[in-house]
Amino acid sequence: MLSLLHIENIAVIQSADILFGPGFNALTGETGAGKSIVVDSLSAVTGERTSRELIRTGAPSALVTGTFTGVRDLPWLRDNSLSPDENGELLLQREILPDGKNLCRVNGRPVTVAQLKNLGRQLLNIHGQQDGQQLLDEGCHLEYLENFGKTGNFAEKYREAYNRLCEIEAKIKAFALDEGEKARKLDVLNFQILELENANLVAGEEEEALGRRDLLRNAENLAQGMAAVRYALSGDEDTPGAEGLLSDACHALERLSGVSSALDELRERLEENRFQLQDLAETARDLQGDLDSDPGELDRIESRLDQLYRLKKKYGDSVEKMLEFLQKCQNERDEIQFSDEALAHLETQRTAALKEAKALAVKLSGERKTAGEALALRIQEELAQLDMPKVRFQVEFAEVDNENGLNSDGMDSVRFLMSANVGEALKPIQKIASGGELARIMLCLKNVLAEGDEVGTLVFDEVDTGVSGRAAQKVAQKLSEVARRKQVLCVTHLPQIAAMADVHFSVEKGEKDGRTYTAVEALSVERRRAELARLTSGDHITEASLASAGELLDGAEAYKKTL
Repeated sequence: MLSLLHIENIAVIQSADILFGPGFNALTGETGAGKSIVVDSLSAVTGERTSRELIRTGAPSALVTGTFTGVRDLPWLRDNSLSPDENGELLLQREILPDGKNLCRVNGRPVTVAQLKNLGRQLLNIHGQQDGQQLLDEGCHLEYLENFGKTGNFAEKYREAYNRLCEIEAKIKAFALDEGEKARKLDVLNFQILELENANLVAGEEEEALGRRDLLRNAENLAQGMAAVRYALSGDEDTPGAEGLLSDACHALERLSGVSSALDELRERLEENRFQLQDLAETARDLQGDLDSDPGELDRIESRLDQLYRLKKKYGDSVEKMLEFLQKCQNERDEIQFSDEALAHLETQRTAALKEAKALAVKLSGERKTAGEALALRIQEELAQLDMPKVRFQVEFAEVDNENGLNSDGMDSVRFLMSANVGEALKPIQKIASGGELARIMLCLKNVLAEGDEVGTLVFDEVDTGVSGRAAQKVAQKLSEVARRKQVLCVTHLPQIAAMADVHFSVEKGEKDGRTYTAVEALSVERRRAELARLTSGDHITEASLASAGELLDGAEAYKKTL
């Protein structure tokens, strides 16, 4: 559960420490006092999207820290080699900087916002007013159903098969050219292939040609230089070079062989150097020979480089890229020329893939329909507890209307239907549900979905919109029941709901030194009575309203003892 939420410089909250308790935690306060800022802070620390606009004016950054206790062995922790500390606590932290960057940590280890979000969703779920709009969106109904029925594994297997089918159909479509289009395409490909094949391209030839061209352009100077090198090494008929002089030295030392070991060692070293000079002289001779060329070689190289330049403008920025393009054209030509055979093979593959996808879709549909019946039953049970016993709820299935009868979600089109009054036909939920009914249906749905997950904390942000009177009391009781299994944090304006809380926080806004400040305070029993009286009667609190608030608290305590 979330035991501590520390907020620094988030909007009008300069600094606040909120010590949440187990069970049901309620937050109340005047409109605009900052209750939504607490929810925004919870969203931020669990990795949801936020904005640098949340940073308090004049502050260098904003910081939110959440301390979770009693954390189980969550999949995210195992995958990231993390665990709670020795006290069983997990510390999530997010700092928001003015440039839009975020610094996120889990138990001191830096993580990305995406990683923080994945972990946050395993710790805490936030259900806000926008969830009611999602309930009206039929595109979300299938996701709700799959979450309830835990059919995600079946759906994943189906989608893999469906994607294979789509890939095959895309290949078939690519082959589906009319004869005229095929002929035009082949003409272009044959021209490109012929031009590249006639060029007799060789990988690496351009670099070799450029090097040879540079050599030939400087052939005269290089020849003179190499002649000087050879003369220095080998000399001529009249003058000995270094090799000859070194040979004379070796012969002189041979005559002194055996006189001393030092002279013998010197002779051996001179012999080694003489052999090296001989090798250098031969290398110089070979290099000078490379400079010999026929007068037309440089012109031929320049012509080849010009040809490569023109081809590169059309087919690639290097010989290697042009060879790759040639291979691609040859493959494409073969595909077109043998398209009938390829199409036949693809059609066989398509038939098999379609059969597999349909079989999995049928299995997935069966799982969903079973889950749909169970979901409808559970929702109606929950609605009866929320003073809506006559409401009928149903999950409607329709077939996907296209050629294959399949889409990426399977063969089902899913939507939620309801009838709010006896004798009325079932209709799409968005056409008949009032605001209060919608709030209660969403509460039921969230409660049912939460039964099967391991998330320890549920946050309800003003889900009581449009609810009052007896219905409000039923919603309060339902939240209290949920809080027996999970920690519940609820932002509310209703005294019935606030009275049912195990811990009650007041969010109050004030001014100091020309700045607005918001404070969050856990209320004592007496302060709770006053706050509930304010929620009931406004600022005009009377003894009667205080007495009524006391009755609400007594009634809530009596109800909780029955759970």
